[in-house]
Amino acid sequence: MYNAPHRDPEHADHVRNKAEAKAVNEASHLSARLVYHVVLREGEEELKRPNAALFWAGIAAGLMISVSVMAEAVLKAHLPEVPWAVYIADFGYCFGFLLVILSRMQLFTENTISTVLPLLTHRDGTTLWKVARLWALVLGANIIGAFLAAAFFVHTSALPPEMSTAMGKISVTATSAGAWENFWRAIPAGILIAALVWMISSGDHEYFLIITAFTWLIAAGDFQHVIAGSVEMAHVVLSGAGDLPELLVRWFGPVLLGNVIGGTAIFTLTAWGQVQQEVQG
Repeated sequence: MYNAPHRDPEHADHVRNKAEAKAVNEASHLSARLVYHVVLREGEEELKRPNAALFWAGIAAGLMISVSVMAEAVLKAHLPEVPWAVYIADFGYCFGFLLVILSRMQLFTENTISTVLPLLTHRDGTTLWKVARLWALVLGANIIGAFLAAAFFVHTSALPPEMSTAMGKISVTATSAGAWENFWRAIPAGILIAALVWMISSGDHEYFLIITAFTWLIAAGDFQHVIAGSVEMAHVVLSGAGDLPELLVRWFGPVLLGNVIGGTAIFTLTAWGQVQQEVQG
């Protein structure tokens, strides 16, 4: 008879052979400690990537996240003017995130958890420098990509007039709140993106549903995401509907800070707290 390793003796008679042991393992969720190791490994691999690779992956993410705004505009342009229609249009917001995350591009807000775990683990100057380097490169590249995408939509006829109008309205609405409101709305978005990264690292393989559910919630809750929102900010600026310096102070800065606090100071530190004794013991 096969004795499955690391089983509770009380339930030893429940697993009779290798096939059953394999089935139990495949059906089991990873523990928090193992999910931590998965995210830690991914973060350490990202920190080792060369500057050029990070930069171009960040450009790609900034460009492709614009699909969220485009898809939302497409849906909004074709939906009736009724209260429930906005929640259907919000599903468009999911498309850019699905594209960026499943394509393994570099999205800044994902790095508020994945690259911070190595820093919490090693706690040295070298790791801090690597994290700062990656954050600066990826954030800068994401913003460049977002502006390039917005310029494409503003200065070409890629979108039909009704969709272009819808994108303009979405962009103005998304960037119209005050600084403090933007800050508070950015915190839940940072938490949700960090939680998303944690969940898709748990081995459940339901990536599509997880990404769709969490990013739809960001859109439906009118929460603020600094990179997807940068496409909207850039659209407002390039279309002449807003002033860049004013938006940087009122929108970009508060949203960036809120996303970092939500993703790193709240979710990542909480996740670290539940596994710290297990991984350092």
